[in-house]
Amino acid sequence: MSLPPAKRFNWTNLGVRVASATVLVPTALAAVWFDTGLAAGGWPFLVMIAVAVALLSIEWGGMSAPYAPVRVSTAVTVAILAGVFLAHRDHMWLAWAGLLLGGIASALVARGVAERPTDAAFGVFYIGIACICLVWLRAMPQGQWWTLMLFAITWTADIAAFAVGSALKGPKLWPRFSPNKTWSGFLGGLVFSMAVGAVMTIIPAFELNMAAGALVGLLGGLATMAGDLWESALKRRFGVKDSGDLIPGHGGLLDRVDGLLFAVVIIALARLVNHLGWGH
Repeated sequence: MSLPPAKRFNWTNLGVRVASATVLVPTALAAVWFDTGLAAGGWPFLVMIAVAVALLSIEWGGMSAPYAPVRVSTAVTVAILAGVFLAHRDHMWLAWAGLLLGGIASALVARGVAERPTDAAFGVFYIGIACICLVWLRAMPQGQWWTLMLFAITWTADIAAFAVGSALKGPKLWPRFSPNKTWSGFLGGLVFSMAVGAVMTIIPAFELNMAAGALVGLLGGLATMAGDLWESALKRRFGVKDSGDLIPGHGGLLDRVDGLLFAVVIIALARLVNHLGWGH
């Protein structure tokens, strides 16, 4: 089912969007920073991820299986949380194996109630891989700072792409799936995400040089925008305008973290390479 072209940004709900961000951003930062001595952070961090998994799974079930959303959402939630809890206990190999089995099980649960049962498995991998990477990133040495850098890069890329694209306009980036995004916004988002990555390396806690930080910012910015475009394509496929209406002024949670789901995987890989000796 085709959707009508996306509309321009609605400036009338800007206050609602700012209010939502004012609540969500400090909550996320506090959950990342709070430490109870556990390798993967404190219980607020785990709770934040668990709540996000449940909400994202509900949105995924609603999009991919509108006639049986509860059944599919429950299966996806259980599968992902099993992997997240194993990762939080530092059983990474079991976490990945559990996620794989959970994806297969979710597809079996969705048989007969979803048009494409494999969408349930895809939801497990789409959301779950990012969540396990986030737990691993936070558990690594300097994990708090790397996780904060992840958030800073993704938020900067998203905001800068919108601001620069709105100001300069120009040719469309991918009009078939996301008619409002422009090449100027894409390049602007990359420039600012690189700058944030480089600037954050000034913090003494980082064992990362400025050039490496800029590269992490570039890769994270690219991943953020790829994730945004990918989710736009998914919404077109499922025939929905937004993933949900959870966040006032913003739509669904998936609409807000689509770029983060891709960026965390790339930045976790960068952290692994750095851990092996690159970028010091």
